[in-house]
Amino acid sequence: MIDSIARYKNELEQELQNILIFWMQETVDNAHGGFYGRIDNSNLIYNEAPKGSVLNSRILWSFSAAYNLTNCTGYLKIAERAFNYIRDHFYDKEFGGIYWSVDYRGNPLDSKKQFYALSFAVYALSEFYKSSANKEAKKLAIELYATILDHSHDKKYGGYMEALSRDWKDLDDLRLSSKDQNEKKSMNTHLHILEGFANLYCIWPDKGLSSKIQELINIFLDNIIDKNNYHLNLFFDERWNKRSGIISYGHDIEAAWLIHEAAEIIHNKKLIEAVKKISLKIADAASEGLDEDGGLWYEFNLSAIKLTTEKHWWPQAEAMIGFFNAWQISSDVHYLKKSLASWSFVRRYIVDQQNQEWIWGIKEDYRVMDEDKVGIWKCPYHNSRACIELIKRITKVEASNALSKHFLNH
Repeated sequence: MIDSIARYKNELEQELQNILIFWMQETVDNAHGGFYGRIDNSNLIYNEAPKGSVLNSRILWSFSAAYNLTNCTGYLKIAERAFNYIRDHFYDKEFGGIYWSVDYRGNPLDSKKQFYALSFAVYALSEFYKSSANKEAKKLAIELYATILDHSHDKKYGGYMEALSRDWKDLDDLRLSSKDQNEKKSMNTHLHILEGFANLYCIWPDKGLSSKIQELINIFLDNIIDKNNYHLNLFFDERWNKRSGIISYGHDIEAAWLIHEAAEIIHNKKLIEAVKKISLKIADAASEGLDEDGGLWYEFNLSAIKLTTEKHWWPQAEAMIGFFNAWQISSDVHYLKKSLASWSFVRRYIVDQQNQEWIWGIKEDYRVMDEDKVGIWKCPYHNSRACIELIKRITKVEASNALSKHFLNH
């Protein structure tokens, strides 16, 4: 398996470069600033498409993290471009927070405050500070963290509400997208608030922030993870009553490693041990969505007893990390084999060998889904993060193996 892991790392290093080259060459909007809001599956640019804050935050995170891994100055330049655009066009200078979207010229379009979007800005700004030591980025990340606490944190029942209007008033429609349920709380928003807070803690180890991260982890353990099957429940009312019957295999495996990572970031030993056990149970639950070809199915509707027979790009990326993390926790090689099988599936079916980047996904019969390659939701974050995270993890494994051999020989 040592040879397989080394080859895995080499292939991921090349794939990371391929992904980032696409975003550097194809997505920079030189006419109107920032990055194009939409490119379709054939690489056709829609230069007047709206620009989403989540996409721009994910670009900022990806290129900041890539620079932190490689020290490639070209990546830092793209990160700086993304930071400048977020600061100048997505940040609401009057009411605070981050707009959901702007038009192609950078004017506010959908000005609602979706806390999912604010958390991604915190996540990305924190990573950018690691790469640039830009004090303005750190200050804005801390400000947005405080904004989330002020306007979203539920002091009565715990957790965080989904969305408010531009000036922090209640909304009738709280959904992230048309496929989501209109509920006050969701697994997805909590997962990415946790992710954003944990990355902020890396640059700002504040005691209050640490307590909020611990609170979020416990919300997952107590409210979001289903204790009967260890899948994640997706939607809830204000009092944490479950309001959904959908299993999202990609979110299962993503949460399995992100919750563990957050516990380690705040150095809470008791929580780390508790989360390790749960992470393995979640990884096993997510494994129910694996197909024989190594791909991870999208969703399963428990009420209708129906599988959504699509394999989207992002669950595959999260499976690569999530199962590798499970192997690191348990030393059980079958998890490592699942991570390697996920990558094999991605290389065969998801990487666009002709037009670069990763396609959105495939149908059950392996037909390519006609969805955007760049858009409000299609970004470089899941796939670049899989490469970056695994390169770092494999490097540590290699160093550990080298150290073990050294002591054995002496």
